[in-house]
Amino acid sequence: MKRVLLLGGVTEALAIARTLGPEHVYSLAGVGRVPTDLRCQVRVGGYGGAEGLAAFIRAEGISLLVDATHPYAAQISANAAVAAALAGIECWALRRPAWVAQPGDDWREVGGWSELVQALAPFNRPLFTLGREPMQHLEGIPAHQFWTLRALDSYPGNDRCEVLAARGPFALEDERRLFGSRRIDVLISKNSGSAATEPKLQVARELGLPVLVLRRPLLPEVDRVFRGVEELVDGLAGFGGSDRG
Repeated sequence: MKRVLLLGGVTEALAIARTLGPEHVYSLAGVGRVPTDLRCQVRVGGYGGAEGLAAFIRAEGISLLVDATHPYAAQISANAAVAAALAGIECWALRRPAWVAQPGDDWREVGGWSELVQALAPFNRPLFTLGREPMQHLEGIPAHQFWTLRALDSYPGNDRCEVLAARGPFALEDERRLFGSRRIDVLISKNSGSAATEPKLQVARELGLPVLVLRRPLLPEVDRVFRGVEELVDGLAGFGGSDRG
């Protein structure tokens, strides 16, 4: 029996998991909601690095590892590629195409937090859509800035930072209201390539606001790369890992 281990982390991973039968495993790190309506097995938690993941693959008789984690989860993707090689199985990956700047966009790519802070210095009301990372830097907010942070879950801010708990997809009109009510003058974003969070880029374009874009990390080479859900599900069907087969 062929068994697939699907590492989730993006919205598309859930769509893939819905095509998997009970012999397969959908693996989540534990951040966000855990689905309860799947026919496949659901595993929550880490593995202890590449060696731990390889040990799980061997112990569970996994035949194929599919990496559908976030484009910025570089360490997890690296562990997946190494673990598959150690276990002697193939590693496939879903790799979202990156967003591409459109006419009227003012995108400024930054490589990390220190570079981001420098690029952010001229602005007063930034909107961060980087997840939890900015929470580590609340004590370093410059006196002239007030931060708005958007994350999956609620976290305490401070007198110069508001944290909004929200999950996509985000509607265009809601994003317009957010930018207006918080008087946002710069957007900070990863280039996730997700349609669910793309409306914020349109609003920044409409308002003529700059977007500080965190550069995508380099991801490891794998046996097969897929750019969309349908393509990957068709591949799984050919492998014998999807009900479509």
